[in-house]
Order: sequence, then structure tokens, then C-alpha cells
Amino acid sequence: MTTPDLDALAFEPLTPISYLDRAAAAHGDRVAVVDGDRRWTYTELHDRARRLAGALAPLAQGRPVAVLAPNTHVLLEANFGVPWAGVPLVAVNTRLSAGEIAYILEHSESAVLVHDPAFDEVVDAALAQVTEPPRRLRAGADYEELLAGAAPLALRPDDERTLLSINYTSGTTGRPKGVMYHHRGAYLQALAMVAHTQLSPSAVHLWTLPMFHCNGWCFPWAVTAAGGTHVCLPKVDPAEVWRLIRAEGVTHLEGAPTVLSMLAYAEEAAPVPTPVRVATGGAPPSPAILRRMEELGFEVTHLYGLTETFGPAMICDWRPEWNGLDHQAKARLRARQGVGNMISCTARVVGSDGQDVPADGVSVGEIALRGNNVMLGYLKDEEATRRAVPDGWFRTGDLGVVHLDGYVELRDRSKDVIISGGENIASVEVEQAIAEHPAVLEVAVVAAPDERWGEVPVAYVTLHEHAEVTEAEIVEHVRGRLARFKAPKSVVFGPLPKTSTGKIQKFRLREQAGDGGHLAVG
Repeated sequence: MTTPDLDALAFEPLTPISYLDRAAAAHGDRVAVVDGDRRWTYTELHDRARRLAGALAPLAQGRPVAVLAPNTHVLLEANFGVPWAGVPLVAVNTRLSAGEIAYILEHSESAVLVHDPAFDEVVDAALAQVTEPPRRLRAGADYEELLAGAAPLALRPDDERTLLSINYTSGTTGRPKGVMYHHRGAYLQALAMVAHTQLSPSAVHLWTLPMFHCNGWCFPWAVTAAGGTHVCLPKVDPAEVWRLIRAEGVTHLEGAPTVLSMLAYAEEAAPVPTPVRVATGGAPPSPAILRRMEELGFEVTHLYGLTETFGPAMICDWRPEWNGLDHQAKARLRARQGVGNMISCTARVVGSDGQDVPADGVSVGEIALRGNNVMLGYLKDEEATRRAVPDGWFRTGDLGVVHLDGYVELRDRSKDVIISGGENIASVEVEQAIAEHPAVLEVAVVAAPDERWGEVPVAYVTLHEHAEVTEAEIVEHVRGRLARFKAPKSVVFGPLPKTSTGKIQKFRLREQAGDGGHLAVG
């Protein structure tokens, strides 16, 4: 009699693409994807992704496949089909310039570029700058013909720490870095998102978060793991979002606080018949936005993370004993970054000496993270990897405090702290105070050079439609809530520059503040 291999019986490498196998087996006849007027079941999605793998494998020859597409079925299918082809996925930011796209294609050594026809022009320009351009595949008729003629393929990793995807950082301080994700981390992070956002087979998930951003915070795999429905959304248009919420019965969505603002104050906004779970990150949501979303029936959870941590590594895990608090107290608690998610190690806040700061809600240190949802490292940049993870803990560059209950609250990014006359001013604190003014829709505070004080805070403010308020009124509003030296020395009104994921581009505001503060949004 043959002795069984117990190691083989007890171990299966973790990979998030296995969730589509399970969804096809358990929910094959149910709707998996809604994309405009097209719908596919999980059986059909499973077949399409495997055919995509079969088509890509001989073209890629072991090298990455890049995809430049909005939130359509093409990028969703790529999150499964590209890894099934045995190669890493490079999901490209759809708002990048031709030069930036060319850099990513060359740096990642992508063999194939799948792109939406909407990006024909920028792809033409990008490929003209690449020495050895990748094979180009246009979504649409060519893509469908490719899938129809391909044999299904589903390669699986032998090592769960095999490279799954490469996600490029924003590159605001230089060339973007290629953050390497592994199968194990994405598998576990997806499970954490399922649990923390309460995804289930009845979930209808609207893609308001870009899928190219941290692989959509691992929600392509999370929603599939739960057997929920993906509702694609190529562009975040508030009217269309509200239409889909009502027409498709949306239960879940994610986005930066600016996305919440767009929805909360849209003309179409009205209380939803059943609660919609919203996960937000990128910046602390203001109390005003949280109150408005609650009035509309949205349950908002604040998440925190970076590209290097597969998206949200921390969550403001809501405690039921907080339910009885007043709106202001609940808003302050919801704005916290919280605690490590269920697959992360306990988050630390460390001082300059490398030791944990006391949990007093006052002592400031740098947030450090560790766990299965931390990157393998930066592609082709060992030095940057060593700097980011000097002792096995990833240094985020964000400054925060730890409250007595163990919840972490962000005070600022290290580069966003304003040092005025020797006093440290947290821009987040000033922003929260300004956001409480009823006329203010969005706000960002940055440092501007000052001959006397070295730096002073300058506020950039977007007002609600038809709202009016003066610079002096904003300054006095802040002085009534914070120490006088923290009040902005000037206020500039107008739209704020943002990334494709809705984050305010403070680096552009800092440049403008250095040039005199005039707001120019291109």
C-alpha cells in the first residue's frame, strides 16, 4: 500500500484566483458581472478569465501583462486571467501621461498591453517612447475574438509568495515605484475585506474605486470570494452612481472622502431604502460628510493603508458601545484610522528611537505595519525596500498617536507637518476644523514659506454650490476651535487638484503656496 504524502494532503498554496473556481462551482448560474447592458454569470466569468489566460500565456512568455482600462469587465477579468496565465498583472493608472505609461511598461518589462479603445491616443504616444514595445491588444471586437479562439488555461502557483501583480505608486516625489504583491497576501487581504465589509452572496458591489488602485483594494477577489455581484462603472459620475444604486440595489461601494462628497451633495441624493456599506480611505472623512452620509442611509467605515499594504491594512473597527454617542463624538471616532485588520499584525506607532510611543492620544510617532498584507518589496529597487522596511516593519511615513483603547489616529504625513515658529501644526487638525464650517465642501491645508515664522498654514477651500464665506470668516471659525497660531494665514477658494483615485494632491498645493498661493487646477 502506498503511503500518502501528508504534506501534500494538508497544504494548498493560497491564491486569490481560486475564489473564481469556488464562485463558479457554488454560484455558477448567478449574475457575477453587470457592465452597462451586458451581464455574465459566474460560470461565464470563469470561462472568460480562463480563455484570457489561454490567449495571453503564449504571448507573455513569462513576462508581465499590463492592462490600461477603466472599471469594466476587461480589467475585472484580467485580475483572474493574467495570473492564470502564470504571469504578473500590471494594472495601469488611467490618468497617467504617455511618458509615465512608457516608463511603467519598460520598468515592468511587460510583454503585452491590453487597453481600452478610449486610450488609443495615449497608448500610441506611450509605445512610441518604448524601445521594445509590448504586444498591443485592444478591448472590444479584437479582444472578444481572441477569447473566442483561445483554449482555457488555469496555471496555479507552486509557491504562494510568487509575484501576483505589480502596482505602481503615484510617483509624486520622483519615479513611481513598482510595489510587488504576492498571491498569499492578496488571498488573505481579500478575506479580510469580505469579513470587515460583510460581503455575502446577496452583495451588489459598485465599482466606484478604481480597480487599478492597489488591485481595487483586493475587492475583485473579495467580492468574487463572497459570490456577490460586480457592477462596473467606467467613470464616477454622481448621477450614474445614484441611478445604479437604485436600479441594481447596490449594497457596497468604496472611495476616497471626495467621492463621498460627490455623492452626498449630488442633486440626485436621497435616503436609500436599505443601508449601503461604504468603505473610505485616503484621508480622514470630515464630520460633516459623515453626518450627511448617515442621514442618507450609508454606513461609513474608515480604512487606512497604502499601495505597499495591499490597500487597507487598518480599519476603524466600530464598537457597538459607541452607538449611543452624539453625532460629533461618533464622527471623531469614525475619523480614526483604527486598528490592524484581521490578517495584519497589531499596528505600531514608533518614535524616533524606534520604540513604541505611549498610548496616551498625544505622543506622536510614525505608523509602522507588518503582516501577510505587506509587499514583497519594490521591483528592481532593493535600496528603497530596505529604507521602507528597516527592521521588518514597514514605515508608512504617516505620523499618528495611539489612544488608550489602542486605536490609532493619523496626525499627518511627516512631510505635511507645518513647523511655524518652532510649533508643530498638524494640517489634518486644521482641515477638520475648517471642514466643520457649513459652507465648506472640501479643504486642504499646506505649508507656505514665511520670512518671520519659517512656515505658516495656508488653506485651499472648495465651497458648496451657492455657498458664500469670506477668508476672514474661515480664519475666525478656526480660531474659535484651535490655538490661534494654527489658523490659516490665508485662504484660497476654488476646486482642488486630485489624483485619479480622488486624493487631493497636496504636493501641487505646496508648489502653489510657494509661488504665492494661487490655485491653478489643470
